[in-house]
Amino acid sequence: MPKSKLTTLCYIENDDCYLMMHRISKKNDINKDKWIGVGGHFEEGESPEECLLREVKEETGLTLTSYRFRGIVTFICGDYPTEYMCLYTADKYEGEITECTEGKLEWVPKGKIRDLNLWKGDVIFFDLLDKEEPFFSLKLCYHANGVLYQAVLNGTDLSFEE
Repeated sequence: MPKSKLTTLCYIENDDCYLMMHRISKKNDINKDKWIGVGGHFEEGESPEECLLREVKEETGLTLTSYRFRGIVTFICGDYPTEYMCLYTADKYEGEITECTEGKLEWVPKGKIRDLNLWKGDVIFFDLLDKEEPFFSLKLCYHANGVLYQAVLNGTDLSFEE
């Protein structure tokens, strides 16, 4: 069955850190060597919240008990199908972190996040999260080589250096 083009991504917060995944385990991974949050593709019939809770549990072993839907991110990249990602943050959870088959999980201080190997567009939504931006829609357009060439926030083109 083909994967849906709908995904979730969550940044779990604890002690002014985000739980980040260093994507080093999967072969043929568009996120290879990048640092991202946790999440994944919707399964048939799932709501965004059901997908979020299932993916976080599968990837981290944690059960979220408090989370917020922060925005929707539309990804355009080369010949890949358009992806629509529901972006969440979570500040309460139960359980202990387990080993992840998709990468290495690590608590990273929020002030050090931008020092990691991130997608350029991820820096934009980290800025929005830091500013407590109300629910937002962000469109990120990448060339096939992974270079961001356009970002549109709530319908307004953002200017940035390529």
